[in-house]
Amino acid sequence: MIGTLLIASLLGGGVFVQWRAGAREAAALDRWPAVGAFVEVDGVPVHYVQQGSGPDLVLLHGASGNLRDFTFDLLDKLAQDYRVTVFDRPGLGHSGRREVHRGAFNTKAETPQEQAALLAAAASQLGIERPIVVGHSFGGAVAMAWGLDHDAAALVTLGGAIMPWPGELDFQYRLLGNAFGGALVAPLVTAFLDPMGTRDAVEGIFAPQTMPEGYLAHIGPGLSLQRHVIRANGRQVYQLRAALTDMSDRYSTLDLPVELLHGTADKTVWFDIHAEGAAKLLPDAQLTALPDVGHMPQHARPGAVIEAIHRAAARAGLR
Repeated sequence: MIGTLLIASLLGGGVFVQWRAGAREAAALDRWPAVGAFVEVDGVPVHYVQQGSGPDLVLLHGASGNLRDFTFDLLDKLAQDYRVTVFDRPGLGHSGRREVHRGAFNTKAETPQEQAALLAAAASQLGIERPIVVGHSFGGAVAMAWGLDHDAAALVTLGGAIMPWPGELDFQYRLLGNAFGGALVAPLVTAFLDPMGTRDAVEGIFAPQTMPEGYLAHIGPGLSLQRHVIRANGRQVYQLRAALTDMSDRYSTLDLPVELLHGTADKTVWFDIHAEGAAKLLPDAQLTALPDVGHMPQHARPGAVIEAIHRAAARAGLR
């Protein structure tokens, strides 16, 4: 099916595909608009939601996602004890990208280090000081980069992709990671994939748990299916392992409290490679294994997540 659509696009259907993709994107932005405010860093708009009072807490979402993952229900709980700031990572949700990373055929992507630098600058503009930085999945890598290079009191990773892994990435990331795959396939996905038809794929991320009722409509899958978001996400993931190789060489120098929360049934980011592997390198890490929990501990075990954040705050002298 994709092959046939690709040939049609190359031979003359491209204008229609791009038009339909644009219409789908406009509908998605209308249905799932920005829910927070924006701060600009070097010309890049960064979308954020801030709520609560207390020690500063920053939340960073995972691959393909956006800040709505945390506003579904966790933000309200955490805002009782912290001033919580949730960011859309660069190129995802409603946050923009630097010019050097834009373009259909451009394979340059924001490394975790570059994302941490941009978001730390945004946080500084918002008066955020010594935050506890919490990252889920890819956001865990950005949290680790934040701790390595910027001001942070403590780190918490939730199913964090924080160590280089053996083997190859899934085909979709290898396809989107190259210039022609990202340029030609992204419009087809945007134009012809129904956002609400992604339920099975999202359910797979939650497995073995089930997706909460109302989650898909809340998070806005249409935001993830925008052409530029598909490219940004695919290329960021494609280049992640190389960045983690460099970052993990520095983990032994990280003298911050780190809480590693990870489900033992996670088949997206493997517990033994990432959580156990990082725990061996980090000098002040505490690993909490969540038996039979998959890749979404913030939804499967929110109480355990809140407890880990409280522990990080106490270890950093903030509680």
